[in-house]
Amino acid sequence: MTRWLKWLRRSLALTLLGVAVATPGTLLAADLKIGYVNTKRVLEESVQAREANERLEKEFAPKDRSLMAQQKEIRALEDQLLRDGAIMTEDQRFQLESEIASRRREVRRTQVEFQEEFNLRRNQELSKLQRQLRQVIQDLSRSEGFDLVVSDVVLFASERIDITREVLDRLDGG
Repeated sequence: MTRWLKWLRRSLALTLLGVAVATPGTLLAADLKIGYVNTKRVLEESVQAREANERLEKEFAPKDRSLMAQQKEIRALEDQLLRDGAIMTEDQRFQLESEIASRRREVRRTQVEFQEEFNLRRNQELSKLQRQLRQVIQDLSRSEGFDLVVSDVVLFASERIDITREVLDRLDGG
């Protein structure tokens, strides 16, 4: 998302600079149709975002359950060590401690892999949604005659120019 935001900021700055240089200040407000899109809101509220989250949840739920089960097994072994450690032989205690340490390492490694895989998939889904959003904003801007549509790094936008709801409706097929 950051690459897209940087591109958008750069494009916005160049567009505003071009408009400011080419158009006298008094004509700027009268002739320019400006819109604002709250992309964070779109990425949170759109049907596509909810569907992407559901896909990710469904895809990664089995792995998450497996990790939780492994952690539960480790806790059971730790409880056994606490409960029975005093009556175990030194070899038994050492073997159980080694088993616990080995399983902890395995769970940590699995958690790192899980997080990396999840982040990769989440970024893929986000990138797909951002492409759709960009296309919808461009199509809406052309069809509604907007000269400039801004997003994100906006300090203030009146409801008169906020087209977020229209973008959401078009993105969701409404």
